[in-house]
Amino acid sequence: MNIREATEDDWPSFFPIFSAIIAAGETYAYSANLTSDDARSLWMESPPSRVIVAVDEGRIVGSAKMGPNRPGRGAHVATASFMVDPNSHGRGIGRALGVDVIARARDEGYVAIQFNAVVETNVGAVHLWQGLGFEILATIPEAFDSAKHGLVGLHVMYLKL
Repeated sequence: MNIREATEDDWPSFFPIFSAIIAAGETYAYSANLTSDDARSLWMESPPSRVIVAVDEGRIVGSAKMGPNRPGRGAHVATASFMVDPNSHGRGIGRALGVDVIARARDEGYVAIQFNAVVETNVGAVHLWQGLGFEILATIPEAFDSAKHGLVGLHVMYLKL
């Protein structure tokens, strides 16, 4: 597997992954009715944010976007979002993307990474992030409407770099 910077040419291959994850209704609060252009503007952010893709055997199997959590006086703390092809779960793709994002954040001078909204029922992601050193700082009760579980909490997770 190769992890590299995303290009605009990657979007058509990644959009079906994005759509499948959003349609499942378990991890992101994005509207299920997004067009490809609308979704692209949410995921393929401009600098100082950056987007990476995981490519396995010539096929995009995941992506992450990262950048400052807040502008100005909050720009020293990074944030990131991750999506892995549902057909590729359990192969270490999310972990590889996470390790890469942490290294990039350190290299770019961020002092920490804050995840603002990790769905508490997304136990695989919570376990992964805790395994990479993130801690749960708070859980906002009933802040996410899970398609499967109804109203569930969102964790705010944090890693000091």
